[in-house]
Amino acid sequence: MPLHPLRGFTAGRRRHAAVLAAVLTCSTVLTGQDPAAAGGAPAPSVPAPQLDWKPCVQDSPFDCATAKVPLDYGSPGGRAVELAVVRRKATGPGARVGTLFFNPGGPGGPGTVQMPQNYESFPREVRERFDIVSWDPRGIGSSTAVNCFANPEEAADWNGSKAAGFPVGEKERTAFIAAYEDLVRRCEKRDPDLLRHVSTAETARDLDQLRRAVGEPQLNYLGISYGTILGATYANLFPGKVRAMVLDSNIAPRAWTNDASEDARRTTFLRVGSDLSAAATLNQFLDLCGSATTARCAFSAGGPEATRDKFDRLTRRLRERPVGTWTYARTVADTVNSLYIVTPGWADLAGRLEDLWQGREPEPAPIPPAPPVPDPNPYLGEEQAAAVLCGDSPNPRDPGVFHALEEASAARAGDAGRFWTWAAEGCTTWPVSPGRYSGPWDRPTAHPVLVVGTAYDPSTAYPNSPAMAEELANARLLTNEGYGHTALLNPSSCVQEHESRYLVDGTLPAVGTTCRQDTPPFSAPKPTGGVATGGGGTAGVVS
Repeated sequence: MPLHPLRGFTAGRRRHAAVLAAVLTCSTVLTGQDPAAAGGAPAPSVPAPQLDWKPCVQDSPFDCATAKVPLDYGSPGGRAVELAVVRRKATGPGARVGTLFFNPGGPGGPGTVQMPQNYESFPREVRERFDIVSWDPRGIGSSTAVNCFANPEEAADWNGSKAAGFPVGEKERTAFIAAYEDLVRRCEKRDPDLLRHVSTAETARDLDQLRRAVGEPQLNYLGISYGTILGATYANLFPGKVRAMVLDSNIAPRAWTNDASEDARRTTFLRVGSDLSAAATLNQFLDLCGSATTARCAFSAGGPEATRDKFDRLTRRLRERPVGTWTYARTVADTVNSLYIVTPGWADLAGRLEDLWQGREPEPAPIPPAPPVPDPNPYLGEEQAAAVLCGDSPNPRDPGVFHALEEASAARAGDAGRFWTWAAEGCTTWPVSPGRYSGPWDRPTAHPVLVVGTAYDPSTAYPNSPAMAEELANARLLTNEGYGHTALLNPSSCVQEHESRYLVDGTLPAVGTTCRQDTPPFSAPKPTGGVATGGGGTAGVVS
């Protein structure tokens, strides 16, 4: 971000922030009585897809393929959907271990773009020993995608009908609610069958088909952000197929499903604690910025308290006098989203805030270089993320409650609370997915899971990671004392070393192990890597 707020559970993409802008039969999924979940996983009735790998573009180090899977696993002979898949082969020199599947989060993150963009962030030994494969999940990007508009102009007109960031005042709230009601109507007309089959559970089944397609007897997986819920769902639908699974920046499963209750009086993001975590991370940003010189943090006012006061005065001023298109709401959304990537994101954010303080309209956040793939900028409309989040995770069905939720969240989390409250308003009229998985979450997996949580995460609050480790049957928590969303994209050599040992030979960090980021915010890079407390522990060699 500025990421699509429904892609608030992912990182690494820069897009303008707009709110809501991250199988067997249906009855089997809802009750959790999936025969494959018993661990043995009977031979699937669906043939594994064929992957015809070819270089994505000329001279690209990445290979691309297309997989076909059933739209409805309950009727595998019916309509098929296509999955766009990308691979980077193991680089050596060590012996190849296997294939590592990667989901970049979202919901709605296009793996065919984000894996190549972030490939160098994977630990060196993982790149050497594993083929790394990612894909655009069903409904997303270059796969068979949810698209509720006839053309880009129609989508742009819809986006312009609502406030950027979140609504401020009754007039904007009315228009905001109406825009998302209109979006749902458009989506139900365009492809209602696809909308009903983009659940996380069905994506987990697609993932198992891809595992079979590359010939892996068990799954190696790294999921960040929303990808942790996808991983946890796979682990409970196919527990016998888990070889190694790293879940980084977690969403607590019971918070995602609202304890399997349909009575959602708070939004997904408020249950996850995104508002409180964003507020805490913003406070750290302002404190650290204020403790730095203006050469390191342009927005510094010479001390933490003065810098926090400067930010408060800026946001109050923007409520009355926007700077060009930079309204109060757009600035808050940009601030929260820009906390995801510490380097260079925090310094870039400080520069934009200082521009606004000086009355200058900032340049937009930079867009990462296009990776060498056929479609480096696929359509990623808000409806794609909404189809997953709103179909899977209960949210209030009465739009009239959101203003009260906003005020309650703002009372505890300030400006960030307003942003995160409205991020799920579009779910009020969204159709519920009949194939969503709501538990149980504690089916014993063939091998243990490694759960990584970062202390100051502006999206997936740290308490979600201990909760994930506790809710899964067999998991180990690794704490990253650092900042930003995901350890993958905010590097810690210590975290990378533990992940590499675990993925390669199954060695887990000792209970209570803590790592630190390599480079603290607003400081010069240090020559040494992360620091770990606690020794290594062996969980048994992964087969």
